[in-house]
Amino acid sequence: MGKITGFMEYTRELPHKRPVAERVKFYREFYEPFPEEKARQQAARCMDCGVPFCHTGCPLGNIIPDWNDLVYRGNWREASHRLHATNNFPEFTGRLCPAPCEDACVLGINEPPVTIEQMEKEIVERAFAEGWIKPEPPATRTGKKIAVVGSGPAGLACAQQLNRAGHTVTVFERDARIGGLLRFGIPDFKLEKTIIDRRLRVMEAEGVIFKTNANIGADITGEQLQKEFDAIVLAVGAKRGRDLKAPGRELKGIHLAMEFLPQQNDIVAGKSISNQILATGKRVIVIGGGDTGSDCIGTSNRQGATSIANFELLPMPPVERPRHQPWPYYPMKLRTSSSHEEGCERVFAVSTKEFIGENGRVTALKTVQVRFVPAADGKTLKMEEVAGSEQIHPAELVLLAMGFTGAEPDGIVAQLGCELDARGNIKTDKQFATTVPGVFAAGDAHRGQSLIVWAISEGRETARAADIHLMGHSALPTKSDYDLPRR
Repeated sequence: MGKITGFMEYTRELPHKRPVAERVKFYREFYEPFPEEKARQQAARCMDCGVPFCHTGCPLGNIIPDWNDLVYRGNWREASHRLHATNNFPEFTGRLCPAPCEDACVLGINEPPVTIEQMEKEIVERAFAEGWIKPEPPATRTGKKIAVVGSGPAGLACAQQLNRAGHTVTVFERDARIGGLLRFGIPDFKLEKTIIDRRLRVMEAEGVIFKTNANIGADITGEQLQKEFDAIVLAVGAKRGRDLKAPGRELKGIHLAMEFLPQQNDIVAGKSISNQILATGKRVIVIGGGDTGSDCIGTSNRQGATSIANFELLPMPPVERPRHQPWPYYPMKLRTSSSHEEGCERVFAVSTKEFIGENGRVTALKTVQVRFVPAADGKTLKMEEVAGSEQIHPAELVLLAMGFTGAEPDGIVAQLGCELDARGNIKTDKQFATTVPGVFAAGDAHRGQSLIVWAISEGRETARAADIHLMGHSALPTKSDYDLPRR
């Protein structure tokens, strides 16, 4: 696919970022436009590799070689059609996905992989600009009504698919605006919210009904929902933030990441926030080395933090792919985000022992270095503290970004009587059906904290399962429909 010799003629190239000193002054996206000629060259690098392992790396099963070939040949409209066949929202994944497909790229065995994520963004932005993305309302309605609770990527993907199957779909969101973590958790410098609004207008024109400020489980009970709708999909996310119960946790100035990030997103959206949590003029420590921690770093830099340190419990991963995670597996290697580039100290293998404060406010953290050694069974590792490694780190703001522990168990989940699994997620079978007939679960609510691409994939698969439950069959596609025959 692409140009037969393209991978030998062109090197991997991505759009330029605006300089750090410039971009930390605003909250807009900061990548420069990518010329069409450059995009077509990058698409040309996609090889005729025989077995495209990028398919297996992508939870959506995106038909990557096809749309790379189409872009190389200048057929952008058909590339958009192929891309949207498997991905409802490439404008989201093209900005936010960690691109496991690129780690599975055959070219990536010994060369920089194809810029798959960037090509998604280029295709969908071209399609919107040209007016090719238009509402696709169903030709007929089935008379079935479905409630989707939660408007993150899983809920939105599920709603769009079910609507296209002809069902009448209502998406309930307890916040004032649609989007879930896309809206309130992801900073605007990674995803401007006009990108979400643009897609929502398409979905509304297709017939999807959105109801905001609807706290399902309080404003509307589970019993009411079951009486009014033929099926229910819970896409409520895994919003319980993991806390750190160390001495001094009650001090002011210590916050969960999802107390901090949504406030700044609201400010960017034009809302006023009283007593906003601000990093301005403060020494900030972010505990947690994942994407949420990175978002806290980027936001703190833009707010004018005096200094930022990022603490991670695990040791620093290798820069290159480790031997025990060979291609095409997604490797645990050191990843440096754009927010890390903007300035922070990264500290690995450190555990917080105590929060220290004065006059009721945090002033420092006491930490200890840790290491992981073989446990008694010889198979697993156990963490132990390094004697004499205690340190005191000054801080006026501490942000806890250590991930999430599962769906909120009360409210609608409890009212419907859905069982939880051992990890605190909503328990389902392989068809995303919960233990309550007619109730399904998708995305982080079902699988735990995960990637946006998994959320969209599960939203699509859950829509198909709910469609089969209601109709006995489904014309909605499943990922296996796009699997290529193995040679």
